[in-house]
Amino acid sequence: MPARWRARLTGADVLTERPGFALVGVLRVPQLQTSPGRAIVRRIGYALIALALVVLVVYLDRDGYTDNQDDELSLLDCIYYATVSLSTTGYGDIAPITEQARLVNILIITPLRVFFLIVLVGTTLSALTESSRQAFRIQQWRRRARNHTVVVGYGTKGRAAVDAMLGDGVPPSEIVVVDTDPLILEATAGQGLVTVQGSATRSDVLRLAGDPHCTSIVVAADRDDTAVLVTLTARELAPAAKIVAAVRESENTHVLRRSGADTVVVSSETAGRLLGVATATPGVVQMVEDLLTPEAGFAITERAAEAAEIGESPRHLTDIVLGIVRDGRRLHVGSPEAATIGADDRLLCIRRVPD
Repeated sequence: MPARWRARLTGADVLTERPGFALVGVLRVPQLQTSPGRAIVRRIGYALIALALVVLVVYLDRDGYTDNQDDELSLLDCIYYATVSLSTTGYGDIAPITEQARLVNILIITPLRVFFLIVLVGTTLSALTESSRQAFRIQQWRRRARNHTVVVGYGTKGRAAVDAMLGDGVPPSEIVVVDTDPLILEATAGQGLVTVQGSATRSDVLRLAGDPHCTSIVVAADRDDTAVLVTLTARELAPAAKIVAAVRESENTHVLRRSGADTVVVSSETAGRLLGVATATPGVVQMVEDLLTPEAGFAITERAAEAAEIGESPRHLTDIVLGIVRDGRRLHVGSPEAATIGADDRLLCIRRVPD
């Protein structure tokens, strides 16, 4: 409560202190899509269940009811009473008195009346309740958001990173995208990704994305200075998370590493090298693209050394081993330190992707 009053007095707007309904439009949690026909059938089913419940209640207490002819209510009378009551049509001056007329009212008139109400009110109710459903989903997601990946920036690099993770089998529900452009975030609706609209340079935006509980953070900002600031903020919020950042210029690599990035990818120089190689050996570039595309062909993977491989030479394995990660250092195959595989080593190898 003091923090909330302090935010009001200072004019600050801390997203993480907002209730769920106030985050609708900022944080979007995807839901399963259903066809309109199925949604209408489900609503009609709910109406029939309510009708059956009312009929049962009236029939069990039929001695307490009477009609304008002072006859004992039959089951058909109870059904009629339930239908005119639930459909808010009322009864009195004009009422069917024969069973045939009442049967027509039940089987034809009332369904048409319910259909009219669904068509007239259904869209409005859906629009009014969508905000409440989204607020409920936001509250549920914030409680259980753990061990996910946060992607900052959904430009060319961010989209490619998300596609690569989805291609590696990462569930869409475990990826959170942060960007300032609502139109860009709208493009993620069909992928089932959780999105947060706001600047990732703000700590409350990253907290809203679940940074303190995530396992990895991908910084794909368009500017190097923005990437540095986002990395500093993310490292402060998530000391144990793995941060991967992209920069345009290699001279900014050391700044990002000192800011807390575990891995830095120089996008401009990497693209430039591939362009230079493609002029003389285009097949090499195609092979590199194949290795970086997990959907087909070959892919580079990292795995733990198996028990049968400990003490063996990486050159003698069935997999093509490119390197070994030992105590956080990458060792090239062929170096004296990588002559044998250790118990805690991780192998960087090439695997075949099933068609």
